[in-house]
Amino acid sequence: MLDVMPHLPMRLPTISGVIDRRILANYRIDPDCMAAALPAPFRPQLIHGYAIGGICLIRLKRVRPKLLPIPWGIRSENAAHRIAVEWDSNGQTIQGVYIPRRDTNSMLNSCAGGRIFPGVHHHARFTVAENGDHYSVKMASVDGVATVHVSGSVVPDISDSSVFDSLESASRFFELGSLGYSDTSTDGRFDGLELQCDNWHVASLNIDTIQSSYFEDQSRFPTGSVEFDCALLMRDIVHEWHGRPDLCCSAEIGA
Repeated sequence: MLDVMPHLPMRLPTISGVIDRRILANYRIDPDCMAAALPAPFRPQLIHGYAIGGICLIRLKRVRPKLLPIPWGIRSENAAHRIAVEWDSNGQTIQGVYIPRRDTNSMLNSCAGGRIFPGVHHHARFTVAENGDHYSVKMASVDGVATVHVSGSVVPDISDSSVFDSLESASRFFELGSLGYSDTSTDGRFDGLELQCDNWHVASLNIDTIQSSYFEDQSRFPTGSVEFDCALLMRDIVHEWHGRPDLCCSAEIGA
């Protein structure tokens, strides 16, 4: 039997800051392959028969506790592999994202992640080039496990091949996926964090390079089970991070 139990460890207060740049590079994925890669209690959230997974490449600035009245804060480059999921809690279906891995160039984030604030953060090196409306972000984790490279340019609308029928529908989908649960150092426990944006706005990116060691792992996703779908860009977004009750899942064998 699977129990999903809320648990709220000690956390920092609400964190505020600015999303200087956020790229959401997304794949459409065979739902059976995606379901097999997800831990309980999560299952894929489907759009037109596809699971949706992707990479979030986010540069944060002026990040600080909300109640601290100072004009400055922490700046960092971060990457998260994320999957749109749903799960059942108290008789209701909840939608959000499952985050199997987070990477950051901030030593503070990597030391405090999973201890003081939600989610284990692996230390990584980032190479970023931004020229007008063209963006290129490379990430290589120090432990050698994860690599990412996404580059592309701003365009007026989303690709015709996307599972989303418009930029607006893609924007709504990802705005609603604000509640995330991250892997922790304890099997079956997931740290909760919710993003709240004051001025949500996205643009479309035409991608010329996309690479992810996670989504290109053929032991997880065989050839043909993953295809690039679309990419979105966010800039200068005032936001807050709110800790949410963890999910703690334990299997019990009944008689």
